[in-house]
Amino acid sequence: QVQLVESGGGLVQPGGSLRLSCAASRSTLDYYAIAWFRQAPGKEREGVSCISSDDGSTYYADSVKGRFTISRDNAKNTMYLQMNSLKPEDTAVYYCAATLFPLRGTSCLDYRYLEVWGQGTLVTVSS
Repeated sequence: QVQLVESGGGLVQPGGSLRLSCAASRSTLDYYAIAWFRQAPGKEREGVSCISSDDGSTYYADSVKGRFTISRDNAKNTMYLQMNSLKPEDTAVYYCAATLFPLRGTSCLDYRYLEVWGQGTLVTVSS
């Protein structure tokens, strides 16, 4: 069974940084897209960033552009989300997700198109 396991969440002050990791039970190259989502209390799940495996294109939500960076290490079957200049509104449970089915463009930021999910890791940005 395909598994994704997130780590790296925690409490950080505004302006600080965190790096989230997502370890996959199979090669990240097997997926057509890998992505990070987040869900704050009382809000819908939001696509944060994703990588399309066919051409390596990366996509970001407007709210995190210039602050967050998605990457992957194929040798370690792991993807990352580097989060800088964190704001209180970034507080949420962060999930990594992936799909074994073809996706195009920014569809990888739509949670309805990804079928493999991790359990989530909590990020709290507060002073």
